[in-house]
Amino acid sequence: MAVRGWIEVNELFCKGCELCVQNCPQEVMALDLVHLTPKGYHPVYLLKEGCTGCAICALVCPEAALTVFREAPVRPVARVAA
Repeated sequence: MAVRGWIEVNELFCKGCELCVQNCPQEVMALDLVHLTPKGYHPVYLLKEGCTGCAICALVCPEAALTVFREAPVRPVARVAA
């Protein structure tokens, strides 16, 4: 099972600079060209599945507008015979 990640965007801080989009190694982020933030910018969003929660986007964001979450895979527990 692959690691699954997702982001939350604080629209009060996101200015649509696209640094996160350009630096995403999975290429799963894009600007939402239909929606505007309260300040009039196009915010970033997850375009498709595939985010691993690597947090590179959050590290390069100059406004600290992204929070990244990561769900680790559940590993089966080996049973020891008694």
